[in-house]
Amino acid sequence: MPGRELAYWQAHVEALHQEMQRDPTVIVMGEDVAGGAGRTDKGIIDAWGGPFGTTRGLIKEFGADRVRDTPISETAFIGAAVGAAMAGYRPWVELMYAHFIGVCLDQLLNNAARAHRILGSEHKVKVPIVVKTWLHVEGILYAIFTHIPGLKVVAPSSPYTVKGLLISSIRDDNPVIFCDNLALLRMKGEVPEEPYTIPIGKADVKKEGKDITLVGMSNMTNVCMQAAEKLEKDGINAEVIDLLSLSPLDEDTILASVRRTKHLVVVDEDYPRCSVAKDIAAVVADKAFDYLDAPIKTVNSPHAVPPYNRFLEHLYPPNPEKVAEAARSILR
Repeated sequence: MPGRELAYWQAHVEALHQEMQRDPTVIVMGEDVAGGAGRTDKGIIDAWGGPFGTTRGLIKEFGADRVRDTPISETAFIGAAVGAAMAGYRPWVELMYAHFIGVCLDQLLNNAARAHRILGSEHKVKVPIVVKTWLHVEGILYAIFTHIPGLKVVAPSSPYTVKGLLISSIRDDNPVIFCDNLALLRMKGEVPEEPYTIPIGKADVKKEGKDITLVGMSNMTNVCMQAAEKLEKDGINAEVIDLLSLSPLDEDTILASVRRTKHLVVVDEDYPRCSVAKDIAAVVADKAFDYLDAPIKTVNSPHAVPPYNRFLEHLYPPNPEKVAEAARSILR
């Protein structure tokens, strides 16, 4: 339906709903994904739909066998989901917040990411699991996920991309870490009603430009677009790339852009040390150094524990003015 608008969380629900209708092996697991566990005698079946509503309504249509509230034990339910994937199911499992990775890292690092290699090709083992996690100021941890070989990592930036990437992730035969950003939860945008996919491993050029390349991921893509508007007022024509996939990384699109614009700013909410932004800067320095007319700039959150004060919290991540100033500094 042309012009149909959905909020980010609604597009997320729709993608899960359509994939569960299409494929009976798709199951949903996690803490409070239904929210009514143990209270059906009181008529409470679907109380929450996850902490932010992204599984709302699923248990009513698909039942408790396919939509399972789990105990508060990330090690247990991520491990159970890995086993279910190896047994032929396609689990979508919610790791409620990214900084909970410390509780279940063994299951992701040593089981999900390595099972098909450890067990050998003769067993034909696949691990088609999607681990969805919420990222926010207190836990933007892209670098930890992307550091692990064997895991694919995606980061949608809009209602349109969350639906397409989620469907692609569920259909993928490899473990996928799906990074949702709380800043996008109520963002609205056009979303087709029919199912569609967005390829994992391919970035999107959101805006073409000739003077400088701005690379963003998740909500930082939207920050880059706002920064590009500010730069336009200064007569600077910025190109904006939305990574969408952090692992595998679309190096070709980034390098092609930098070879045209000869300037690069990478924007990443994660901590600066060993971040995706630093990794991209290293790739460009290694493969396109001769095309650069100025040093590469990376704009990250500070290398410091995030503040809990809600006013300071807004100052912590990169914002459009910081990105625009980084761009101006290398174009002067």
